[in-house]
Amino acid sequence: MQVQRGKNELLPPLRMSGDSISFEFPIIVELRDTGLNFLGKYAQGPKDSRFVYVNSGSYAGQNGTRWNRRAKLWLMSITQEQVEEALVEPGNFIEVTMPGVGKDGGPSCASIKGLVWKVVRN
Repeated sequence: MQVQRGKNELLPPLRMSGDSISFEFPIIVELRDTGLNFLGKYAQGPKDSRFVYVNSGSYAGQNGTRWNRRAKLWLMSITQEQVEEALVEPGNFIEVTMPGVGKDGGPSCASIKGLVWKVVRN
């Protein structure tokens, strides 16, 4: 798995251990009266429905696999309160955990439902 940056660049995992893969990347957040606007190379989609792509199989540069999938992690459920809390101290961040395996036994794909974003304090 790799996170998509822009149209065709990929970000490899920061850490891999056991059943866990971790990524770290910046998302710029513009605070507006009308809500949050997520910006940067990792924020995909139109401004009122931004998401991050997590690619797997051939979309992640893996050779010899039958999979070519992308999972959408919706940013729109991140609240302004979470962003403000994350900005209180340097080193704070917002994280989410997603299932890596889909119902068919292959890599997770499409829109991942039920994601819960949380603030991690340094």
